[in-house]
Amino acid sequence: MSKEPHLGGILDQYPYAAKSDVVGHIVCILDARSENRGMELSIHPSRAVPKGEIHELVATDDPQARPGRVVDKVAYISFFEVEEGGIILVDDRVTVEGQEVGQVVGFDFTHAPNHLNILIRTATPRTGLELGLKLGGRVVFSMPTHV
Repeated sequence: MSKEPHLGGILDQYPYAAKSDVVGHIVCILDARSENRGMELSIHPSRAVPKGEIHELVATDDPQARPGRVVDKVAYISFFEVEEGGIILVDDRVTVEGQEVGQVVGFDFTHAPNHLNILIRTATPRTGLELGLKLGGRVVFSMPTHV
């Protein structure tokens, strides 16, 4: 079996130089929270998301949230369908209905292969209902310019 390059010491630098935005639309608005979710974030800093897949967007304000960590405090935002597939990266900016809501901190595979949980860090975790989201609203994952 090959070595896992994201465990450290194999790659000489962060490998992602540029990427296109991943774009989707909201298909389900969520309104729930958990203080003890136990969401296990994968060590992988990227996930490929093909057009047509549906994934879940979840928020946290946990400053320790990052690949390889467990996150308990979460707020559930929405499910979205991917319209323009591509690669979602840790640190991608996430914009929902034109409002920047946070940055990707990791991916949880609890419900795979049905869907990924994409965890984002926000200043104040709010649910989709609290954010005032609408069905069909646009979701965009874009690479920050400072990577």
